[in-house]
Amino acid sequence: METLLIVDDDVSLLETLTMHFEEISQDDGQPRYQVVTATSAAAGLKAAQETLPSVVILDMMLPDRTGLEIIEEMKGLCGDARIILVTAYHDMETTIRAMKAGAFDYIHKPFPDPAALDLVVERALEYRQLSRRADEVHRENAVVRLGDIVGTSPSMQQLVKEIGKVAGSTATVLINGESGTGKELIARVIHNYSYDEPRPFIGINCSAIVDTLLESELFGHEKGAFTGAVGAKPGKFELAEDGTVFLDEIGDMSLMLQAKLLRVLQEREFERVGGVKRVKLRARVIAATHRHLADEVDQGRFREDLYQRLKVITLVIPPLRERREDIPPLVKHLLERINEKVHKRVTRVPHEVMERLTRLPWRGNVRELENVLTRAVVLAPGDVLRGDDLPALEAHPSGPLDPQRAPGPAGGMFAAPAVDDVSLIPTLEEAERQLIARAMAVTKGHKGRTCQILGISRPTLERKLQKFGLAQGHGPQVHPYPVKDAS
Repeated sequence: METLLIVDDDVSLLETLTMHFEEISQDDGQPRYQVVTATSAAAGLKAAQETLPSVVILDMMLPDRTGLEIIEEMKGLCGDARIILVTAYHDMETTIRAMKAGAFDYIHKPFPDPAALDLVVERALEYRQLSRRADEVHRENAVVRLGDIVGTSPSMQQLVKEIGKVAGSTATVLINGESGTGKELIARVIHNYSYDEPRPFIGINCSAIVDTLLESELFGHEKGAFTGAVGAKPGKFELAEDGTVFLDEIGDMSLMLQAKLLRVLQEREFERVGGVKRVKLRARVIAATHRHLADEVDQGRFREDLYQRLKVITLVIPPLRERREDIPPLVKHLLERINEKVHKRVTRVPHEVMERLTRLPWRGNVRELENVLTRAVVLAPGDVLRGDDLPALEAHPSGPLDPQRAPGPAGGMFAAPAVDDVSLIPTLEEAERQLIARAMAVTKGHKGRTCQILGISRPTLERKLQKFGLAQGHGPQVHPYPVKDAS
């Protein structure tokens, strides 16, 4: 049900419009609108703050202030509500001022046909939903299909079968898997196969945001709920509408927020931070974690009742080292994507290079494989993937890596020196300087490619170039670990 606020000093008109809109029903027979009315600017602003309407029908001439005077304040109080200004005067200049002030539309009294007003309100709701989707970073709704899950191993084939079964229901799903295995990819595939038409997919990393902000991100907040809350804001659960909320790394969520999430999953409704209005949870919830939640429950770090709520259906993604037969097709798939991204055409992989890729431990799973391939593609001079551009690691199917063979700076581009004299090992700062200098030399000073190789942002690169005195050029060709003068 959408909340419709009508602000007009004509009481008879308010009664007529209220009756009209309250008679409009949804497909399930429930009322389409909850109508709230006000007869003055002050009362309208108060109602906007209390009810958070989706659409406001605002009269231009009110007893205390004009509609134009309060439109900015109204927008600040009710977030992304669309405001329709109404006037009895046909004034072109006022029309221009109204649209410039942010009105969604500008219509004249008397209304020639109630259906015409219905159309404007419906169009305002449609644009509001489109705007929400455009503003939400994780709402790109990229079409992810089963073809994006690369692998013919028995474990992956079984996973695909389970996804097919899950997509036919709206049950809560818990996805388990190590970092980099593709938990969000699986969540998106489930989402896209669950609905016949596009719906929002809203993702949030529970480990990347502090508790005080995570609660607001999930449930939204009202104006003044905390310092900096200058206006009302809907949360992820509200923005997801009838789609999917993906809670990544839910195992890192605090016990306080776990209790609140449990209540939401049980009651299928929530309140914004600082608010009293109950909001229905219409979205499906998919959670993911790299932790073993059963162990976390035993250690008292995760609520058992929430764990039981989440694991209605559990999917486990096998790590890459347990499905090595999938690495060759994965390399081919990833190279196609990487070539398009970095504007290269590295398509050939020698047999010995593929063998090496298959033997590597891949602690970071598919994400690590993609990062390694990206660096190798950027550095490749032609269309062949070179072994020299792969990390200096030996195959370790299980157990910890040998520290003498551990990757060097920036993801293992250099092998650690096989020396016993610690005096020959450079400081971390010197190693970083040498790495940046070499990367700049390899790319011939191309800062964009240097950032891709090092996995850092452009501002970070600029700061480090200044810090190490490399800003005027890409520095000398240096060995990764210069040997100090023993004399």
